[in-house]
Amino acid sequence: MATDGTMQKATANPTKEFFVTMITRDITLEDCILDLIDNSVDGAWRGAGSRPIGLAEEADLSKYSISITIAPQSFSILDNCGGMTLNDAVNHAFGFGRRSTEEYDDYSIGVYGIGMKRAVFKLGTDIKIRSTAVDEGKRLSFAVPITVATWLANDEPPWDFDIVEDEPLAEDGVEIIVNSLTGGAIRSFESPAFVQNLRRTIARDYTLHLNRGLKISLNDEAIAGALIELRQSDDFAPMREDYKDELDGEEVSVELIVGMAAPPPDSADPDEQDDGDKRFGWYVACNGRIVLAADKTTLSGWGTDGWPLWHRQYSGFLGIILFTAANATALPLTTTKRSVDTSSEIYRRARPRMREVTRKWIDYTNARKQALDEAKEREAKAAPVSIYAVNKHVSVKLPAFTPRQAEGVGNIAYAVPLTRLRELGKALGSINMSYREVGIKSFDYTYDELVGGE
Repeated sequence: MATDGTMQKATANPTKEFFVTMITRDITLEDCILDLIDNSVDGAWRGAGSRPIGLAEEADLSKYSISITIAPQSFSILDNCGGMTLNDAVNHAFGFGRRSTEEYDDYSIGVYGIGMKRAVFKLGTDIKIRSTAVDEGKRLSFAVPITVATWLANDEPPWDFDIVEDEPLAEDGVEIIVNSLTGGAIRSFESPAFVQNLRRTIARDYTLHLNRGLKISLNDEAIAGALIELRQSDDFAPMREDYKDELDGEEVSVELIVGMAAPPPDSADPDEQDDGDKRFGWYVACNGRIVLAADKTTLSGWGTDGWPLWHRQYSGFLGIILFTAANATALPLTTTKRSVDTSSEIYRRARPRMREVTRKWIDYTNARKQALDEAKEREAKAAPVSIYAVNKHVSVKLPAFTPRQAEGVGNIAYAVPLTRLRELGKALGSINMSYREVGIKSFDYTYDELVGGE
């Protein structure tokens, strides 16, 4: 209380530096780049007519492209996805967070209104955001230059950015250029492994958009969408069903596609030569964006509610669940868009369906052990089919087996120098032969020589 008896107030205003540090702290550089791609993808969908992106949709995004260029000293992303209007720039795009009265773009992936700002602040300190768009019948161009050190110097509100006139881009779209990169960005962009991993992530997470014709390139090299297939035959049929759910009055469409992507391995033992396990598990997509890929953890149910923990026996299983909503706040995704919000009611209600079909695969891999030769023969007849061509089927179809009296078996385990192991594999037919196969073939060879002729 002041000496004159009036009440004083404690200042609670944040500083810009604190705010910028907090919003960039828990997001990776890779996720920041994906946030910028999301904005471009949302623009492409607006241009194509916003709609749900289910597997049955025949949307054509082939006229839209996104070009990303990363170098040790700079970053840029350029799209032709319609651009940002001046009104959007003034009132929406550069605010920190989304106002409760602000409308959402239908079927967008953006939720919280911080993606672009968080991304550019994470990338560097000399930023220029350019846009060319048709606004009320006129083609207008502008730029928002941001020198982070200058902007941080004054914490007094309003926290505005200057908008200046700019030369038009070749096509309606947005270009973001970042120079004076942060130390983390420089180290990452100098790493070929980072670039390769980013390329793989884009191919996987945007595969539903890429397979609709959207073009994305990284350092002038086009990225192809990941090929997702399930096996189908008289004995095997993937499950495909869809249903409607609702959260706080917002409708959410849910679609599941589940089945055998590849035959299970002959053995559940680890195989150092086999990395195919990386593509199996559960995938979760929100408005077309893969937010959880090849998951084998409790996030998708493994090791919970009576599910066993994932192990190699279940390899070959692939499930995709797509959540689509006009209002992205109804989707079960986290702020980084790289995981699911397991507390979401929409996701929790979907889990029993996921558990039911997963349980059938678990039971199948257990049963096939008793009739392995028959199982492998049937599995070999199942041909790969694109998930887009899978017909509606309320339950996954898997063959049943009659248990046979199996002859007792014994495991043989011993360690030998790798050079000798590979030399033997080469002599048996292939230097790349798996360790297990070398063991079986060498046993069979010895058995035929010493026992077979008696």
